Amino acid sequence: MKANSYEAARRILGKYLESNKCRKTPERFAVLEAVYGFSSYFTIQELGDKLVEMNFPVCRATLYNTVKLLMELRLMVCRRLRGNMRYKAGYVESGCTQVCIVCGKATEVKVPEMDDVFEHVRLKRFRKESYSVCFYGVCSSCQALMTRQKRKENINNKQE
Repeated sequence: MKANSYEAARRILGKYLESNKCRKTPERFAVLEAVYGFSSYFTIQELGDKLVEMNFPVCRATLYNTVKLLMELRLMVCRRLRGNMRYKAGYVESGCTQVCIVCGKATEVKVPEMDDVFEHVRLKRFRKESYSVCFYGVCSSCQALMTRQKRKENINNKQE
């Protein structure tokens, strides 16, 4: 868990709850801590499991409501990866993600050219804040596995 980003998120959540006269429940902060405990994308089920590991199980309604609140505060982001909704801690940052269509692995990648394009885009009556781009393809691990399987099939076909 990145201590600085977690502490900043904790302060943002606390200030929001105070200013909107909402209760500062331990459940909300436990969900926030669990969210920032992940190093990459996760599902709601994985988040619930992590809370159980932390000895802080919460009901589904609390989990979904807190996730919704964290997304509204832009303390976490959501993406559809391989047909499932996946979540990630952190303020919405400009960036690119590469997603393997075979195994579903998602990794953040730096593409400086995209930053240049974003800076030069002019939109009418709209203030841009960030961008998000997903590249879908096959990761090197899955490519290697597929190549090995094809070789194995070719050898089996030749032996027949």
